[in-house]
Amino acid sequence: MKKTLHLWHRYLGLVVAIPLIIISLTGSILVFKEELDHWLMPELAVVEGETGKRLSYDELRAELNNQLQGYEIGSWEVFDDGITADRVYVLKHGTSEWFKVYLDQYQGVVRSEPVAVNHYLTDWLLDLHYKFLIGDTGLWVTGVASLILLFMGISGLIIYRQFWKKFFTLRLKVKRIALFSDIHKLVGIWSAPVLLVIGFTGVYWNISEIIHHELEHGEEHQYVITERLYNHQLSLDKMIAESTQQMGGFRPTYLLFPYEPELQVTFFGEVSNTSFVTSEYASMVTFNKQTGERMPNYDIREAPFFLVAVDSFRKLHFGYFAGLPSRVIWCLIGLTPLIFAITGCYLWLKRRRPKKRAMKVVQPI
Repeated sequence: MKKTLHLWHRYLGLVVAIPLIIISLTGSILVFKEELDHWLMPELAVVEGETGKRLSYDELRAELNNQLQGYEIGSWEVFDDGITADRVYVLKHGTSEWFKVYLDQYQGVVRSEPVAVNHYLTDWLLDLHYKFLIGDTGLWVTGVASLILLFMGISGLIIYRQFWKKFFTLRLKVKRIALFSDIHKLVGIWSAPVLLVIGFTGVYWNISEIIHHELEHGEEHQYVITERLYNHQLSLDKMIAESTQQMGGFRPTYLLFPYEPELQVTFFGEVSNTSFVTSEYASMVTFNKQTGERMPNYDIREAPFFLVAVDSFRKLHFGYFAGLPSRVIWCLIGLTPLIFAITGCYLWLKRRRPKKRAMKVVQPI
């Protein structure tokens, strides 16, 4: 069994080496997506609001609708750190295509023209990371790669099940094949826990997205938006105030507007007294899109354990649950598949050559 498992570990690693390298490199970069956006395009992503106050949501929505005529707001990422601009995703009338703009929430100014959601560098990397730039088909590729990464981590721990004996073993004064073997095992031992977390959460998200896109939301069900699908007289500020009152400490972080007939107005956000791995989108409050009547809340503090665990996948996958230290660790460990690919391919090639020489020796003259 161990020999068979080792063969599967070796050959599956060779098959997905390139996809895993792409996923790992882009993932390591995206750990610092916000900082990169601030550095690469401060004129769009950075605002000066340290001493200011956000304009009301109703004012900002009015400015968005005024400056983006011919588009409808689909979703809205909210930031109130005095540095990061809001990100608003809009749909163009007559299409089902999404576009992105940056909004200065302190001045009420739309910073950019609507562009494709993967237009900017880090958004392009995000699309490469999740879908290999090939849309829904890419979900299957990354899903399979994530599943194999998960298998590689588990099989590696089984193959080297007495790994604690070589926790710090790295022989330097040996032949290169032995050195690469030690590096491969040592890096695998140290990175396995994090890679298992990343692989498992990645597999879950990919399967969820595939189910959503293929079974619930295929191309034949794409809705073409032509008008506003909710009562634009409803006050966002009033609904948010009611959300905060009903769900103590609720702070909105993501606004979802009806871009399809069956959707309502929904505010995602965070609440107090939660775990350090609870995401900033864990709780939500929904309102009827025509009357503004509040519908049942979803409070993560009252959710069953399974849903609490699933919500934690966001912070665990990107590693920002403990601030900069955890992000640095996740960034570095995200690069380990590159080390595995180099050392693994080298070991595979070296071990094949003696077999070829032996075959030549026994061939009849």
